[in-house]
Amino acid sequence: MTSGIDPDANLAAIDRAMGEAAAGGAAMAFLPEMSLLLDRDRARSAAHVAREADSPWPAALQAMAQKHGLWLHSGSMPLLADDGQRRVNRSHIIAADGSIRARYDKIHMFDVTLPSGENWTESAAYAGGDAMAVVETPLGQLGLSICYDLRFPELYRALTERGATLIAIPAAFTVSTGEAHWHVLMRARAIETGCHVIAAAQSGTHADGRETYGHSLAVDPWGAVLSDAGTGSETGDRGYRLSFAPIAGAAVDRARQAIPLARSRANRDIAL
Repeated sequence: MTSGIDPDANLAAIDRAMGEAAAGGAAMAFLPEMSLLLDRDRARSAAHVAREADSPWPAALQAMAQKHGLWLHSGSMPLLADDGQRRVNRSHIIAADGSIRARYDKIHMFDVTLPSGENWTESAAYAGGDAMAVVETPLGQLGLSICYDLRFPELYRALTERGATLIAIPAAFTVSTGEAHWHVLMRARAIETGCHVIAAAQSGTHADGRETYGHSLAVDPWGAVLSDAGTGSETGDRGYRLSFAPIAGAAVDRARQAIPLARSRANRDIAL
């Protein structure tokens, strides 16, 4: 997606995309990080950001999932934390009947100064989550993470130990870090866990002035890229680019039998 600062426009784009996904035979749709509102102007975005109980966004996505008969990963959305002080960056997994099956708050905050000169301090506005989540979906046991979580492989090992067979990594990657690290890290997370990785991404130049890398990916457990949506702005009446990827559960078994990481790890007791 090329999400902007108008949540209604973003919701309309999501509705159209889900309709196309359902017509194309998809079992589940995945959205990128901050799919409903991508705005680094915190004062301007504050008018739209509420506690989940008071926000219209989850209910709108639940209605879309039910309307289109699709499971949905919301990517993520900004919501107020329960204490009302800072925000949380929260994902929802919504079943085709409209029920919310899981929630996940991004754990690792993007507090960095990049070689490009960009400075991001996510923790100034957002509180990090403190709980992992694995949820049963039509595609398998889905482990949840968001964007900067990608750089912490211990999280993905823990998700796999909890039964994950595929992992979602919705993102709004910067161009400079995306060019350097996006594909290699996504493939690494797939290979080292023996999981499918599905990484829906923001792409192009956004209304708030930022640029994101794009290249929404689906990667199989052997590290092969199944789908790459490319890059560029998808503005106007679409605001998104749709791609399809086959998710075969047998691929997980084949990868884990070929490289039995869990068994090999269990056979070694190393004191560090």
